[in-house]
Amino acid sequence: MGNHLTPTELAREAGIGRREVLSTCLETGVPIFQGRIDKSLFLANLRQPHPQPPPQRTFAPPP
Repeated sequence: MGNHLTPTELAREAGIGRREVLSTCLETGVPIFQGRIDKSLFLANLRQPHPQPPPQRTFAPPP
């Protein structure tokens, strides 16, 4: 099988859902070119721990 797969093929190989593949690509910046995703780039990004954004602080209005 080639290195550039559709989201469905990649989901099957990675053992995750198709939507999770697409959301991971959007979150990590993995490009989707003509409906195909680079398998090695995706898996490398999937294995890396991604820092969580700091929690949003809310400020109460002055009394």
